[in-house]
Amino acid sequence: MLLRLFAFFLLCAAASAQDRITGLMKQFTEAPGPPGAEGPVRKLVVENMKPYADKIMYDGLGSVIVQQGTSGPKIMVDAHMDELGGMVRTIRPDGYISVQMLGYWLQQALADQRWLIIGSKGAVVAITELWDAHVAGGRAATPPEYFLDVGARNAAEVTALGISPGDPMVPVSDFAILPNQRYLAKAWDDRVGCIAMVEAIRRLHGQPHANQIFYTATIQEEGSIEMRGAATSAHIINPDIGIALEVGITNDTPGNKPEAALETLGGGPGIMMYSFSEYPNRNLVHFIQQVAADHHIPLQLDFVEGFGDDAGAIKLNGGGVPVTTLLVPTRSTHTHNGIIDRADFDRTVDLLVLLLQRLDGPAVARIKDFDSDLATPQH
Repeated sequence: MLLRLFAFFLLCAAASAQDRITGLMKQFTEAPGPPGAEGPVRKLVVENMKPYADKIMYDGLGSVIVQQGTSGPKIMVDAHMDELGGMVRTIRPDGYISVQMLGYWLQQALADQRWLIIGSKGAVVAITELWDAHVAGGRAATPPEYFLDVGARNAAEVTALGISPGDPMVPVSDFAILPNQRYLAKAWDDRVGCIAMVEAIRRLHGQPHANQIFYTATIQEEGSIEMRGAATSAHIINPDIGIALEVGITNDTPGNKPEAALETLGGGPGIMMYSFSEYPNRNLVHFIQQVAADHHIPLQLDFVEGFGDDAGAIKLNGGGVPVTTLLVPTRSTHTHNGIIDRADFDRTVDLLVLLLQRLDGPAVARIKDFDSDLATPQH
C-alpha cells in the first residue's frame, strides 16, 4: 500500500512539473519580442525569476541580470530574449506596408505568413503578400520584395490602426503539443534558453552551490554580429565562466547534407564545438563531458559554420572568459514553426543544474589553468 502511495505521489509530482513547464513554454514562445522590443519577454523573465533571486539588475540596453548566490566564482548563464522578427519601414499609398526584417530569415520562410504588428493602438494582424498562382505565370510565386497586407485600402487606414514606421512585428504561431512530447512553436530561439534558466534558478533555490550565478536574459542577439546584450551584460558581471544556452541545429530531416549539422531531435542536449563566433574552451568542454558521463546524460557534439551566439561576445570580456554553449536540439529554427523534444529540454536543464553545483572555486581554477590542459591526455 505504501509503495502504491509513493508511486502515486511521484506521478503527481511529474504531472505538476509537466504542467508548469508546458505552461511556461506557451507563455514564453507566444510572447512578442523581436530585437529591440523585448519588453513582454523581459516581464516574464523577471516575474518568474524574482522569487528565487538575491538581486536583479539591468544593463543600459534592457538585458536582465538575475543573481543567485553572493560568494565564489562568477558564472554567467546566458540566453537571449529576442526572436526573429521585423519592423515597419514605409506605408505605401495603396495601404501595403514595406518591412525591414530583423535576423537571418530564409526567403522561403516569409511568404504567405501571418504576423503581428505592435502598433500604438495594440497588435494588428498582417499577412505577407504572395502572388496568386493563377496570375504568376512563368514567374516564381514568391516576390523579390515582401509587403504586408493588413486589409487597409490606403495609407490613412493603416495609420488609423495605430501603425507607424519603426513599429515591431513578430510571427503568429500558437504553441502546440505534438505526439511523443514534442512541442511546436515560434521563437524557440532563444526562449527555450530563457525557460531553461527559469527552471534552473527554481531548482537551485535553497540548494548549495559554491558560486555566484548570474542568469542573464539578453537583448538583440538576432541579426547582431556583436551580440549586443551579451557584451554589455558581461561588462557588468565580469564572469569567470560563461555558459550560453541556445537552440541546437538538427539535421534529421530528409534531404539535408549529412555533414551540415550533427544533432538529432531526442538525442539529448548538445554542445557547440565550432561556430563562426566561438571555439569553446577545451577545459570547460572536458568538464561538461565528464559531468554528463557521471550522470548518464547523453551529449551531442555539433559543428555548424553558419551558427553564432552570445558566447562569442562573453568570451571577449576583460582579459578573456572561458565559454561554451549548451544546446537544446530544435528543428526548423528561424521560422514560424520550430519543434523541440521535451526529453532534450529536461536533460539540458538537468545538466545545467549539475554544472552549476560543481563549478566551485577549485573547478573554475582548473578550467582556467592553461599550464595543465584538462582535455590533453597525460602521459
